[in-house]
Amino acid sequence: MRVLCVGDVVGTAGCEHLRRVLPQVKRHYNVDVCIVNGENAADGNGITPSALQAIGDSGADVVTGGNHTFRRREIYDLLDQKPFVLRPANYPDSAPGRGICVVDRGRYQLTVINLIGVVYMQPLASPFDTLDSLLKEAGSPRCCVVDFHAEATAEKKALAFYADGRISALIGTHTHVQTADEQIFPQGTGYLTDVGMTGPIHSVLGVCPEQSIALMKDKLPVRFTTAPGACAMDAVLLNIDERTGKTTDIERLTIS
Repeated sequence: MRVLCVGDVVGTAGCEHLRRVLPQVKRHYNVDVCIVNGENAADGNGITPSALQAIGDSGADVVTGGNHTFRRREIYDLLDQKPFVLRPANYPDSAPGRGICVVDRGRYQLTVINLIGVVYMQPLASPFDTLDSLLKEAGSPRCCVVDFHAEATAEKKALAFYADGRISALIGTHTHVQTADEQIFPQGTGYLTDVGMTGPIHSVLGVCPEQSIALMKDKLPVRFTTAPGACAMDAVLLNIDERTGKTTDIERLTIS
């Protein structure tokens, strides 16, 4: 099974670039399942119904979220209605949506779990305990990929080691900068600290540089806008053995 995980889509520019390049990438690499993080797909941040539609039309099978998932109230109903649109599972049960889904391809199934970190972020339920509960409830699925939306590198790596051999891969999102530490852990779990983003190349995490500079230098509120110019799509390609659920190969991609 070939699984493509795509980094955080940023604004309309990121959605348009995704639409341009993702179908070709899926064909070239014979992708079976595509997971796209869409929590920043609306201009400003969050995700709107139109941004979700754009990601789906581009070829995403599962859309995952993060700390900005609930910024736009107009997405709440769709979080409840769409089984392949996820929000982090360790938000309270009262929050709209779900944090786990199963993509059924007949001869194999892929469980996708969305979690969020708690180090330097909101004090939500433990991602460790939440992962344990979800895996138990799902009957210890053979093939399982986790999108872990977290700030701290150590938290991401610790959770991956904790889950090694129980999930196929843990792929980090949130920081918008692709890391160069792709690896396969001793028990067969694939890992990348952060897959990166899909958005403007000449930007600060997708934002106009002058706006980020103003915020950090002057310490006054700034309204962020998506930077103009050429975009790139950061992604990671996983080869997962359908018989064992282990990752056999992992490759980073950047498509401009």
